Amino acid sequence: MSKTTSPYSQFREVQKSFASKDGTIKYIDQGEGEVVLLLHGIPTSGWLYRKIINIISEKGYRVIAPDMLGFGNSDSPNGYKVYSEKNHAQRILDLMDSLQIKNWMHVMHDAGGLWTWELFKKEPNRISKLIMLNTIIYKNGFVPPVRFEKGIIAKTAMWAYRNGLTTNLMVSGLFKSGLTKNTLSKEEIEGYKKPLLEGKTKGMYYFFTQTCKNLPDYSQVLKNISIPVAVIWGKKDSFLKWEPQKDPVILDASISEENIHLLDAKHFIQEEEPEKIAQLILDFIT
Repeated sequence: MSKTTSPYSQFREVQKSFASKDGTIKYIDQGEGEVVLLLHGIPTSGWLYRKIINIISEKGYRVIAPDMLGFGNSDSPNGYKVYSEKNHAQRILDLMDSLQIKNWMHVMHDAGGLWTWELFKKEPNRISKLIMLNTIIYKNGFVPPVRFEKGIIAKTAMWAYRNGLTTNLMVSGLFKSGLTKNTLSKEEIEGYKKPLLEGKTKGMYYFFTQTCKNLPDYSQVLKNISIPVAVIWGKKDSFLKWEPQKDPVILDASISEENIHLLDAKHFIQEEEPEKIAQLILDFIT
């Protein structure tokens, strides 16, 4: 198989483009019907949901899966504050406005939770149902794999990631820690590795030097949520742990016990249990 016809190249070929004020955002727009937004985290992209998109869209839903600015196939503009949680949230709203989508059902993973909480602060009535997949909520469950101080050490680490010096080491370490068993093929790894080699590290720099050092308190945001909420969580996750934060999360977001699903998986549950996750999402939103 040539590089031009690799699965990740094919994935990119069907992505559409949205010209945000900060740069071009690439996204999947597939299917018809009620809208389901699939939001990735760091350092992934819409590629994370490739095994789930078809399952949901074939059941009569329109699936939107963006590569957030600085990740995947989207632009990676210079700057620092452009990658703040507030700016990511605003770009999600701008994307949906451009598609004339007023309301949607929302699935998020990892740092996608941060962007989602900021979105709720801006326009709380846009999301009709919410599904949390191993996402950042409270400090008690947040154990990032690395933290950096702003400056030369962090910049050098990002430089090494994008210049091939430590790219393989970082990606393999990420999935060694984030999967119960790493069975990803070389072609699947390409979807995570190629963006880094293209220089998509500025958003990571912001996250690991800013957000990881000072995680905002979103408890009031959760308390203000008045829509149905479901949790689908890999219970062996060492990055984002459910047990230390479950009681306040369940209480603050008023989550029913029947809508909490703990899987025998680690962080990247979309890679380990895609069919099960898709079915749980469908069961919840139907």
